[in-house]
Amino acid sequence: MPMQIDAHHHFWRYDPIQYPWIDEAKSRLKRDFLPEHLTAEIAPLGMDGVVSVQARQTLEDTRWLLDLAEQNEFIRGVVGWAPLVSPRVADELGPLAERKKLKAVRHVLQDEPDPEFMLRPEFDNGIRALARFGLAYDLLILERQLPQAIRLVDRHPSQPFVVDHIAKPRIGEAILSPWRENIRELARRPNVYCKLSGMATEADWQRWTPEQLRPYCEVVLEAFGPRRTMFGSDWPVCLLACGYRQWHEVASDFIAALSSAEQQQIKGETAIAAYRLAAS
Repeated sequence: MPMQIDAHHHFWRYDPIQYPWIDEAKSRLKRDFLPEHLTAEIAPLGMDGVVSVQARQTLEDTRWLLDLAEQNEFIRGVVGWAPLVSPRVADELGPLAERKKLKAVRHVLQDEPDPEFMLRPEFDNGIRALARFGLAYDLLILERQLPQAIRLVDRHPSQPFVVDHIAKPRIGEAILSPWRENIRELARRPNVYCKLSGMATEADWQRWTPEQLRPYCEVVLEAFGPRRTMFGSDWPVCLLACGYRQWHEVASDFIAALSSAEQQQIKGETAIAAYRLAAS
């Protein structure tokens, strides 16, 4: 039976000090979101597993996510954080990579004030370290950072990269270019995957419509194809704009015209391949 995987979601025990990005505008997120809460969302939809993604840039958070993954079989993989710009990055990654469910690392590049941060020699060294441990890298960027991301990927042609939230185009302003041209250019690199996630929250949280998002989805599907596109909920952040089931239905409708085999790639097989998840 083909597996359905949610390739992008988060857990946290809410603390205002640890999660300063959850401001008053995001007050709906000011509570705990834990495995039992996610299970209630995914079970009715027949989801077989999830990939849990870091929400704090600490080794403590990465270890906590790995603990949760070991305690909950449905958590198939973890995208953690590690100090990629540290000269000791390989030493820090070693013990983490021994834990089988660590599948990738992410740094919150979208918050870096220096647009060239990802092109620093120290960051390059961190990306090179991932290869030693068979780990992918999740690209969390804004659409204006795509030119730098292309340069980064070109430096590491054998490293698997996964673009989070389709690189956050300016959906709320109905602006396609230059995101469209840049995401197509990035997709020409065969080692890059893309998550169909985080789109509703880039639009007006109360007034967005599926038709407003559809052109962006079509660009991603044409550029990456089903073999390199994967479904992600971005739960619980998605709750700012839509419920879990609602986003699952919208994304399913976007890919409904594809063959059943292509739909299955997006719903599960691409995530399994990109993150080297156990297939059962």
